[in-house]
Amino acid sequence: MRELPKIISVDDHVIEPPNVWTDRLPSRYLDIGPRVERRKVSNLQFNGTTYTWDLDDEDGVETDFWVYEDLTVPHRRIIAAAGYPKDEVTLTPITYEQMRPGCYEQKARLEDMDINWVEASLSFPTFPRFCGQTFLEAKDRELAGLCVRAYNDWMVEEWSAGTGGRLIPLCIVPLWDVHEAAAEVRRNAARGVHAVCFSEIPYHLGLPSVHDRDRYWDPFFAACEETDTVVCMHIGSSSKMPATSPDASAAVQATLSFNNAMGSLSDFLFSGVLVRFPRLKLAYSEGQIGWLPYILERADDVWNQFRGWAFDRSLVPEPPSTYYRRQVYGCFFRDTHGLRSLDEIGVDNVTFETDYPHSDSTWPETKQIAEAMFAGLDDETVYKIVRGNAIEMLSLDFD
Repeated sequence: MRELPKIISVDDHVIEPPNVWTDRLPSRYLDIGPRVERRKVSNLQFNGTTYTWDLDDEDGVETDFWVYEDLTVPHRRIIAAAGYPKDEVTLTPITYEQMRPGCYEQKARLEDMDINWVEASLSFPTFPRFCGQTFLEAKDRELAGLCVRAYNDWMVEEWSAGTGGRLIPLCIVPLWDVHEAAAEVRRNAARGVHAVCFSEIPYHLGLPSVHDRDRYWDPFFAACEETDTVVCMHIGSSSKMPATSPDASAAVQATLSFNNAMGSLSDFLFSGVLVRFPRLKLAYSEGQIGWLPYILERADDVWNQFRGWAFDRSLVPEPPSTYYRRQVYGCFFRDTHGLRSLDEIGVDNVTFETDYPHSDSTWPETKQIAEAMFAGLDDETVYKIVRGNAIEMLSLDFD
């Protein structure tokens, strides 16, 4: 194989710098809007869905917290793992100074991308969470709406600006108002944004599902289709990760993390959304791809075998895999099993990611890992996986 083409990563993460909201919110909201405070904590633990800790001014570790209304969220090393040896990637609370600057500084991020053979990167939010759930759960909806707009303004005007397209903007929407969400998609598309965060399973957030009889989400999906905006659904964007029991280790949850993507794809395939919006694009960020051949086989089998009773045939007139191949992208960083199944998955439906700076990231060895995984694949296939499909999916101005 010729030298690996420069990577376009469709799933990375940005840890927002402290000024994102304090620089943009009206002064009357600065005392309750998102801001960073330093506190001392001990006994930081993760119970599978939430974090707990003790404030400890005597023996605690200095930690930077996001504070918003009555919410407090500490920074943890596992979300800023870049640069730490694997054995030191722990739940240790940290400050900005203890993070690699590429986690939150534009120039440093570009430098870390250069180290990692990455030309362009799409980053999901951290404090807002993967689809902006933080603001959905807030008490003051007016403030929450301002926070959504402030984040998007920062993403477009500061994080992505001046990078020649290398930092690809990814925006969030006010999930509590579908018409405002559609308007925010259009507002950002007008300034060059073609990617938006959405929940893999909105029902888990207390929102209508994609099966809703009143087609609640149609204005949002229509706006995305109209503006060529891909709907990016990161694992965990339903605020509910799959687990077998409350006392199962986090390793069980991490192993099963693709399950929500599998459930979400099943939802979309039988909901009729992809039929009503034939140019809508979906991306399953960090969902990996090895599970796709079976779920597509099973969905088609259900469509054929259970067509008399299990679903509305008028909503899904063709085999479900038809809509997947036309409109859906899987995203992965390590999946040799999936790569062995590319013929069934579809080489045009696969994109690549580095997950910087999370604990699952392949940084700074992504190029070497990719070359080993892609050994034996032809050059055209490798090009599509590492950048070509991402260019198509995200409407990028790259070759």
